[in-house]
Amino acid sequence: MNTIEVQRGDVTLSCLVGGTGPDVVVLLHGLAGSAREMLPTAAALVDEHLVIVPDLRGHGRSTRRPADLSRRAYADDVAAVIGQLSGGQAVTLAGQSMGGHTALLTAAWHPDLVRRLVLLEAGVGGPPGADYPARLGDWFASWPVPFPDAAAAADFLGGTPIAAAWISDLEQRADGLWPRFDADIMRAAITEVAATARWAEWESLTAPVLLVTGERGLIDEPEVQRMLASGPEVTHTIVADAGHDVHLDQPHAWVRLLKDFIRDVGWSAWRALD
Repeated sequence: MNTIEVQRGDVTLSCLVGGTGPDVVVLLHGLAGSAREMLPTAAALVDEHLVIVPDLRGHGRSTRRPADLSRRAYADDVAAVIGQLSGGQAVTLAGQSMGGHTALLTAAWHPDLVRRLVLLEAGVGGPPGADYPARLGDWFASWPVPFPDAAAAADFLGGTPIAAAWISDLEQRADGLWPRFDADIMRAAITEVAATARWAEWESLTAPVLLVTGERGLIDEPEVQRMLASGPEVTHTIVADAGHDVHLDQPHAWVRLLKDFIRDVGWSAWRALD
């Protein structure tokens, strides 16, 4: 895939772009991730679709310390990327975790840009616990960076799929390996997600929605049930043996769901995958 930069004000958005086809698919990573963790998904789609995978502001190879970390800034970034790179087409917009929350708001605030919406382990946001952003920020700040090498990073971060994604995308500097984000920026960004439950935006959606959650995911059942009972045309699918990072825990199941949804396969309101 090629790297294309989109400039929006004082923020540079680095995007991986590849493939061809009648449909455009935009993939959004979650908090502390980057476009690189979405590359396996993109690789499964590029034979049939134009795929755009941005590094969101504050992440990856995009502007690392943007002044504006509001939800509006993130959504408008995605709208700018779609506007400049999709060839004028409405897109299938898929996002994981905070990237899914950003996708939801983009679809609500820019409905003409989004043909289909896929939320992967993502909901409407709102308070998950008063200290959640602080605890998450403190954990990112606890990383003993720079790591001298990938083995030291693995010793600290563990052997999970998300840890492997972080390690594979560490930035080599003269003094060692660094994450492609700053802990205080991550804390500020997730604080914005946790500040308000976006039910009004959810209920305003016009695009059909696929909601994918992991069997061991983080989206509470009451939130899922309210999402199913209100708002747009929505289908919920549970992926077995997967946690919050479904796209990394069960990549084949995730890609199959995404491809089927893009192809407008009929769905029941609730389907569990074995």
